[in-house]
Amino acid sequence: MFLKRYRLISWVLTVLLVSIGMPASYAQAISVRDDSGRIVQLNAPAQRIVTLAPHAVELLFAVGAGDRIVGTVSYSDYPAEAKSIARVGSYNALDIERILALQPDLVIAWESGNRKNEIEKLSQLDLTVFVNEPRSIDDVANSIERMGTLVAMEKKAGHFAAGFRQRYQQLQASYQHRKKVRMFYQIWNEPLITVNGQHLISSVMRLCGAENIFNDMSALSSSVSIEAVIAAKPEIIIAGGGQGQYESLLGHWQRWKTLPAVRHGQLYLIEPSLLHRHGPRILDGAEIMCGYVEKARAGKGGGR
Repeated sequence: MFLKRYRLISWVLTVLLVSIGMPASYAQAISVRDDSGRIVQLNAPAQRIVTLAPHAVELLFAVGAGDRIVGTVSYSDYPAEAKSIARVGSYNALDIERILALQPDLVIAWESGNRKNEIEKLSQLDLTVFVNEPRSIDDVANSIERMGTLVAMEKKAGHFAAGFRQRYQQLQASYQHRKKVRMFYQIWNEPLITVNGQHLISSVMRLCGAENIFNDMSALSSSVSIEAVIAAKPEIIIAGGGQGQYESLLGHWQRWKTLPAVRHGQLYLIEPSLLHRHGPRILDGAEIMCGYVEKARAGKGGGR
């Protein structure tokens, strides 16, 4: 009897909320599993959000919830509106007091970027923390959908994710079954840093039909020696960098003329925000990377 009465009251409240123009999702708690495996619960859709990584900002803007971000970290500069959001430190050095002062009802953390002890501290302070860590292109689409759920904008998020997946499938059809090309992806040059096969960037490599020469490296990202790169004989080297950085980031490879990538002129730059951020622009970076891999595959040099 009590259960029936509870269900009736719940139904009446839902009808009342919808009748005054408020989404039905406000009438019930939201429950979403994050990338650490925890179930994150909200009593209502998030209205005040602090993001601890630039890619989380891009994900929220993609689903139409950018105006709900009250705080973020340095380098959160896309889209342009993100530049005016209050800062709460950098992704690896958070201002906990500043975060608390913003009174967020949701904090979106970055598992491999934020310091573990700082994420744990936020949880201990009774903040609701959602950990995000896309490791594949599919994971990015899933993240878009879960962000939509957290802010009760599932329809827009679903539409965006569907378009994202369609574009991904088109790139797969174009490149994935081509001849493999051995690639070295350079995150930074001093020290020389790269990624392993579990990193999102490796997912992009596989999409383009490229093989990460450090696929089996144990750490998600780590420094490597020049000797190890030379021994692996990459056919193409791509570095995360912007215009005007070619010499500073890739110029040092020119001394190693025996490297296939150097010998055939297959050294390229890609704007790092397109690939180093786990957000919706990853496919923009993928299109550029796939074009460069295709040049290497065809033996067409000129990677400047």
